[in-house]
Amino acid sequence: MSKTTAANRVFTEPGYGWCHWHKGTSGTAVLINVVEQASGPGYRQYACAPCREQRGLVPYGTKR
Repeated sequence: MSKTTAANRVFTEPGYGWCHWHKGTSGTAVLINVVEQASGPGYRQYACAPCREQRGLVPYGTKR
């Protein structure tokens, strides 16, 4: 039986956060991209609904 932890779940439901595309707060931000780096910690990019629509962005973990 496999375990699911918060670390390996993908959160695609909108929530309050930061939009990396318009560089401001949002109530509809979802995870778009996970950037991994060879040295140092990686980071995650979130986008709000208007930015996702304007730029054709899809939530992380969904197929295009």
